[in-house]
Amino acid sequence: MRVLIFLAALLCGLPVFASERCDVRVPTVKVEMGEVQLAYQSIGRASDPALLMVMGLGGQLIHWPDEVVARLCQQGLRVIRFDNRDVGLSTWVQAAPPANLVYQALRYRVGLSVSAPYRLRDMAGDALGLMDALGVRQFHVLGASMGGMIAQHLADLAPERVQSLTLIMTSSGAQGLPAPNPALLALLAEREAPNREVALEQQADLLAALGSPLVSDDRRALLQQAEIAYDRAFNPAGVERQLLAILAEPSRVELLNRLRVPTLVVHGTADPLLPVMHGVHVAAHIKGSELKLIPGLAHRFQEAFKEPLLAAVLPHLRAHRQDGHWAQL
Repeated sequence: MRVLIFLAALLCGLPVFASERCDVRVPTVKVEMGEVQLAYQSIGRASDPALLMVMGLGGQLIHWPDEVVARLCQQGLRVIRFDNRDVGLSTWVQAAPPANLVYQALRYRVGLSVSAPYRLRDMAGDALGLMDALGVRQFHVLGASMGGMIAQHLADLAPERVQSLTLIMTSSGAQGLPAPNPALLALLAEREAPNREVALEQQADLLAALGSPLVSDDRRALLQQAEIAYDRAFNPAGVERQLLAILAEPSRVELLNRLRVPTLVVHGTADPLLPVMHGVHVAAHIKGSELKLIPGLAHRFQEAFKEPLLAAVLPHLRAHRQDGHWAQL
């Protein structure tokens, strides 16, 4: 009887142990890597398989929903999220953009070369350097939007280290794919704001435009999200440099064709920035990859789509967890 009572107590206590282990309120730490300093958080046990999460254009580590990070950690993963260079608490590159962004965008549209202070492959090198600094040899990678583009380079740079690749709402960068919604592009171009209030309104407008037509956003909630991000770090010039890095990128089709990393591609059918064919195209060029389309998902991690996203991602991570354990809390 005592054994049964002990086992019952232990089982009932498991969620508590997991909750303590997967506390997303861990401190943000900075690591020096040459000219770049990255700010990151590590959630979970250092002994668990690592999952590196790479955020998209202008996104900070806080833009990974805490509930999603906690759920991933509770599956027995060490979740590492970080600020890319030029956003958040990581290094802000001091070089000015080489030319007017509109001019560079026009060059991109007509197939001409685009100048950028750094490239997406440099940002992939940042991510790899972070894992080196943490002493993590092998890891899983999950990238969203621009983060998915960086993740493609990361898997190409170190295929022997990337155990699995998850690419969400991203693109191959190939010519001829459907263009973003023009109204959305106009909102992305709005980077000048005379004060905090205008900047918050602009960001709320952008968040709304990136959302699904199936979901009605609460304007106050959008403004609150914008406020949290603004007060943590606001660097519109950095976002412009990141955008130039995307525009300066040639097609990654050849890169994708040579990848042999177990890959899941997840895309929404209502994505206004990178329409669904971008995801289909990525999956078509990675041998053995799996494609999952989520009806109604746009280009944001909205509450209504967190469970469908987790339902898509978790089986892939489970299948490629090489230590043979899953949710060993």
